[in-house]
Amino acid sequence: MRTLSDIAEEYTFLEGDERYRLLIELGRELEAMPAALKTDATLVRGCSAQVWVYPTGEADQLHFLADSNAAITKGIVALVIAAVQDKPADEVAAMDVAAALDPFDLKNQLSSNRTQGVPNMIALVKEHAARIAAG
Repeated sequence: MRTLSDIAEEYTFLEGDERYRLLIELGRELEAMPAALKTDATLVRGCSAQVWVYPTGEADQLHFLADSNAAITKGIVALVIAAVQDKPADEVAAMDVAAALDPFDLKNQLSSNRTQGVPNMIALVKEHAARIAAG
């Protein structure tokens, strides 16, 4: 998976539809999430599309599997995951993920129904991290 800074660097050189294509590409690059993990327990509430997030790994290196049934939303999920992937759980729990996503200016780049679930995705990732960090 690409780093968030590498993605942001590429994103700044793109405009309009090219940014959508990049998001779709990022979604396609997400590590496959087994269908068995796509349950009500891993579903992110409040998203316009279905989004699933599942934490794996240990407290010293948190890893997430995620998926969505919508291409653009899956790309947004990939951005959130890129911000936190393989970091220590306590770091993710304390991280300002929304600020890490600021360079993408998602609220002005995408329709509100595509971004409405982003705070819920971030909250779920941080909750998982805090729980894993606490042991």
